Amino acid sequence: MKDSERNFHLIVWGATGFTGKLVVEYLLARYGVNQDLCWAVAGRSSSKLEALKVELGDAARELPVLIADSHNRPSLDAMVSQARAVISTVGPYAVYGSELVAACVEEGTHYCDLAGEVQWMRKMIDQHEAAARNSGARIVHACGFDSIPSDVGVYYLQQEAMRRFGKPCSNVKMRVRAIKGGASGGTVASMLNAMQEGQADRGVARILVHPYSLNPEDARGGPDQRDQTGPVHDKNLNAWTAPFVMAAINTKVVRRSNAMMQFAYGHDFSYQEAMYTGPGIAGYLKAMQLTLGLGGVLLAGSVSVLRSAMANYLLPKPGEGPEKKKREEGFYKLIFLGETDQGQSITVEVRGDRDPGYGSTSKIIGEAGVCLALDELPVEGGFWTPASAMGDAL
Repeated sequence: MKDSERNFHLIVWGATGFTGKLVVEYLLARYGVNQDLCWAVAGRSSSKLEALKVELGDAARELPVLIADSHNRPSLDAMVSQARAVISTVGPYAVYGSELVAACVEEGTHYCDLAGEVQWMRKMIDQHEAAARNSGARIVHACGFDSIPSDVGVYYLQQEAMRRFGKPCSNVKMRVRAIKGGASGGTVASMLNAMQEGQADRGVARILVHPYSLNPEDARGGPDQRDQTGPVHDKNLNAWTAPFVMAAINTKVVRRSNAMMQFAYGHDFSYQEAMYTGPGIAGYLKAMQLTLGLGGVLLAGSVSVLRSAMANYLLPKPGEGPEKKKREEGFYKLIFLGETDQGQSITVEVRGDRDPGYGSTSKIIGEAGVCLALDELPVEGGFWTPASAMGDAL
């Protein structure tokens, strides 16, 4: 269908979930209803969607509601055919997201999500890349805190490097300088599902750890090795660093961006992420503490009995997440350090207010969806990254 024949610019799928509700709240406050942005909310429960509108107050009274089911393809086809773009907040995506992606690809509807499930992203690219190119659907995964701050942060740094030095930085590293926030049950469920798939299938496990597993098939090599797994001293900052849990997703997305932009950062481009823990012995001890904590979670997640125990008794369940006060008190500051092959350097800082995974993510994916729905973008249909599809607009 032509864009002019569609009823809506944008649909928020999974609007009654923990993160979906935050996205709806953001779009409602930012764009209102039936103004410059014509949008709707969607899910499988009419009563829950109507209850959400009541909870949001008079401003949401005219907000359109659509009904569909993640595992009912005809209902998804009917839904996505009505919009230019869809935001999906329903995870784990490997469990609930595949049919929606297929529907968007077939209908030529643009799509973005919060997926951090590398194995599922790889599967969707392999299955639907050719069809998305033919239909014109722009499919963009990882449009939350993972991985837009990293992806667009590097994109911006490289733009500045080109402006100042006439060449991109061949080496970029991101350090999480400060962060405060909690995790929702949906995020936990996605991580546990990825662990389970990796344990059951060695092919999936290889995708999860390979540094270039999201790159096109002919571009899955480069200077980077696996992500940091222990304390490392950063000579540029003269401080210690620890593994960053989201690096396993972010680094692969940034490397795919480079490949999708015809290696605009160079064929020898290297990118890594880590947590800044500080100088001296105190910094080293904090890095060791974070390493052991992350290692313990990963170890427990690799054992089915312990993984079930964590899911049932220790971790938040789907639909649960940080309370409003904690979300509003959250923040993050990321430092990007870039260096050209001739030793020229540049530093970029990316800051976000509110809890990174929820308060900030709801704004990030909301604007990504609006980008796909309304903006003139430089790419046609296919599977893209945030930077390669929407860098300047974002």
